[in-house]
Amino acid sequence: MDRFQRMSALGLAVLLAVVLMSALGVRAGQSSAVPDIDPHVAFGSKNAPIVMEVFSDFQCPACKTLFTTTNRQVMENYVSTGKVYFIHRDFPLPMHAHSQVAALYSRAAAHIGKFEIVEQALFDNQEKWEQNGDVDGTVAAALSPAEMTKVRALVKGGTLNPLIQKDVALGKLYNVNQTPTTVFHAKGQTFPYAGVMNYEILRNFLDQLGK
Repeated sequence: MDRFQRMSALGLAVLLAVVLMSALGVRAGQSSAVPDIDPHVAFGSKNAPIVMEVFSDFQCPACKTLFTTTNRQVMENYVSTGKVYFIHRDFPLPMHAHSQVAALYSRAAAHIGKFEIVEQALFDNQEKWEQNGDVDGTVAAALSPAEMTKVRALVKGGTLNPLIQKDVALGKLYNVNQTPTTVFHAKGQTFPYAGVMNYEILRNFLDQLGK
């Protein structure tokens, strides 16, 4: 990375912090307590200084980009080290024909401890199941037959949709209107950010936020 690139990256990091803290609506003094957490899709230490809620749609290309380029590194470098408590939020958009079904299958997989495997399968094969609608087949390819039997039973059981709707309702309280949207909580404040974030810029922001 040359000097210009380093300066540009630094400038973007500063800009992101400024945007998060002002234009995108910091609510100073708001409690960082987060409601309606499904522990099956929450990762890391509940005592972490930073909470990240990611409102995502499995059929959203930008969500795939955020997952692939940024959030997997956040999980490895911040969640696993106790610095970030990471919460997946389902926010299936009405424009996407199969995103609600994908959310149901991923949530079912989460309840048998297989969320991360299915999350990756859904994003890695997004273009395929978006075209053919075969969410079931995509998930089945990532799980054992016994695991898939449990997942299908949970999907059909009708207990998961209310959990997804709670996420959607919470997203609306945050004024989420696109995916991905990440909501950061730290030091009693809330920082919402809509869109894909470069990992290096996010890393700088998280390091500053965690001080």
